Amino acid sequence: MEQIKRAFDATASRYDVQRKWIIPEMDDYYSAAVWAAECKNPQPAILDIGAGTGLFSALMLQKFPGAKLTLVDLSEAMLGIARERFAGRKDVRYITGDYSTVDFAGPCDLICSALSIHHLERDDKHRLYRKCYDALRPGGMFVNVDQVLGETPAINQRYMAYWDDFLVPCPLSPEDKKQMLYRRDTFDKNEKLSVQLAWLKECGFHDIDVVYKNRLFVVFAGRKE
Repeated sequence: MEQIKRAFDATASRYDVQRKWIIPEMDDYYSAAVWAAECKNPQPAILDIGAGTGLFSALMLQKFPGAKLTLVDLSEAMLGIARERFAGRKDVRYITGDYSTVDFAGPCDLICSALSIHHLERDDKHRLYRKCYDALRPGGMFVNVDQVLGETPAINQRYMAYWDDFLVPCPLSPEDKKQMLYRRDTFDKNEKLSVQLAWLKECGFHDIDVVYKNRLFVVFAGRKE
């Protein structure tokens, strides 16, 4: 985790700008995730795990302007950008640490994550979904924006070729592109979508759905009854 922390600390100031050049159809991707989030509480308690610069939280605030946010991230530099983004808001809490081990500030109405959980080892992902379930209020939702492994090696190979083709015209500097590919090839530990959906069901989630899928880029959600 320390290696991941250093890598994201180093790119914090450029992270948001790079997203649209790295993630295909990024606007549709994130829009689907915001659409998936439902809550009857007009002032929901939202926990963003792997919150980074607060990009996903900011989009959630557009839908739930009265929300109370808790942002958890390993990188203090990334959270520093989030603090600037939400300067002036009193209802935002920041927790620096590994969200797979730190205590969550629950109970929550919504737990969301964007492009982060795929960095965890397989068993840690499984345990995290249970942790999210336990931290939610009845009726609360978990929404995950993430990368997945193809269901077969051949499918996964096609996914990666699609992503590589998207990156070819990327206007990032050669050094930034090199670092991005290094992070992808070193830190990404993608898991099959079918496996993760089964984990959600095992943890007790209901109304489990895949609301967006573009090759390896997916949004899936579940609700606690």
